[in-house]
Amino acid sequence: MDDRKRFFEIFGHVADHEYFAPGRVNLIGEYTDYNGGNVFPCALTIGTYGTVRKREDQILRLYSENFPEIGMVECSLEVLSYDPKHNWANYPKGVLWMMKKEGYVLEEGLDIYIRGTIPNGAGLSSSASIEVLMAFIAKDLFALDLGLVELAKLCQRVENQYIGVNSGIMDQFAVAMGEKDQAILLDTNTLAYRYSTIHLEDASIVVANTNKKRGLQDSNYNERRAECEEALRRIQVKLPVNALCEMSYEQFAAVAPIIGEDALMRRARHAVTENERTLKAVKALENNRIEEFGQLMNESHRSLKKDFEVTGVELDTLVELAWAQKGTLGSRMTGAGYGGCSVSIVKNDDIASFIKEVGAGYEKAIGYAADFYVVSIGKGVHRISLDKTIR
Repeated sequence: MDDRKRFFEIFGHVADHEYFAPGRVNLIGEYTDYNGGNVFPCALTIGTYGTVRKREDQILRLYSENFPEIGMVECSLEVLSYDPKHNWANYPKGVLWMMKKEGYVLEEGLDIYIRGTIPNGAGLSSSASIEVLMAFIAKDLFALDLGLVELAKLCQRVENQYIGVNSGIMDQFAVAMGEKDQAILLDTNTLAYRYSTIHLEDASIVVANTNKKRGLQDSNYNERRAECEEALRRIQVKLPVNALCEMSYEQFAAVAPIIGEDALMRRARHAVTENERTLKAVKALENNRIEEFGQLMNESHRSLKKDFEVTGVELDTLVELAWAQKGTLGSRMTGAGYGGCSVSIVKNDDIASFIKEVGAGYEKAIGYAADFYVVSIGKGVHRISLDKTIR
C-alpha cells in the first residue's frame, strides 16, 4: 500500500515524513520484566507505519487504516485526556500527554496516518509499537532531547499511568532498541542489556496467533502483578531483596514457606525459575545448542501454565500440537497470555507440515482457525528515508 497516497486522500495535503516501529516477540523470559528479571525479546519486521505532516495550529488528527470504523480522531494538544470513544488513538494521545506533563515542548499539531501490519490483539506488542512510534515522531519532528532508552521508559509510563496497565519495560524497550538479526538480553532490574545474534541455522521462528482477541486490560495482567508484589512483600520479612528475580532458586526454596498462600508461592516460583531459564537459554543459543534452547522454551510454557496460570486452552492447544510435530525444537506462549500468540522454533524443512498439522488440529479442537507467520528479526523504531535510516 502507498501510505503517502492514502495520507493525501485522507488529509488533503502531502505528507512530510514516514516512520516505522516494529512489533516484538519474546523468545523466553515471560512475566519476569516487572519482577526485576531478564527477558530475551527481538523486534520484528512487521509493525506500525506512521505517515506525518506538521500542522500550523495545535490540532492533532489521527487516522488508522486498521480501524476505519473509528474514523478520524481529532483533538487539541491542549486537551489530551483519555477518551474511550477514541479507542486505539488513546495510545498516541497518551504519549503526547505524558511528554507535555514532563515538560517537553510540542510546538505544533500533527496529521498522522497509521497502518499496522501486526495482527490486532495478537500479543506482539501493537500497543508498544504505536506508543514508541508516536514518541519517536515527536522526538524527531520537535528535536526533543530524548534518547531511545528514555523514550522507552516514557512509553512504559504511558501504559502504566494513562492506559492503566501495570506493564514492565520489555515491550517498549524491544520496539525502541531492536536490531536486525539480534535479540536483546535485558536485565529489567538495571536496564543493562546486550545484543545476541540469532543463528538458528536450518530453523526459523514461527509465530502462531490463536485469534482469541484480548487486550492487557481484559486479562488478569494487573492481578498477576499484584500477586507477585504481595509474594515479594512476604519474602522481604525474611530476606532483604528488592525484586523476586534477585533470588536464586535455592534462596527462593529456603524462604518459600513464609509466603504461606499456595497461589502466591507458585507465582513467585515462576518468576524465579523463568529468570534462571532465560539466562541458561541465551547461553545455550550463543553456544549453538539450539535443542537445549528449545527445551527451555518448553519448560517456560509449562511453568506459565501450571505456576503462573496465564495460558488458557487456546494457547495450550497450539503449543501442545507444536510439541508433537516433527521438526519442532521448542514452543511456548509469548506475551501476556490468555490468548495471543505462541512462538516456536521449527526446522525449515518441516515448516509447511508444521503449519498444516498444527492448524488443522487447532481448528478441530477450538472451532476456528489460527494464523501462522514465519517471522524475521528487524530493527527498532526509525524514520523511513530513501537514502538512509535515522534513529
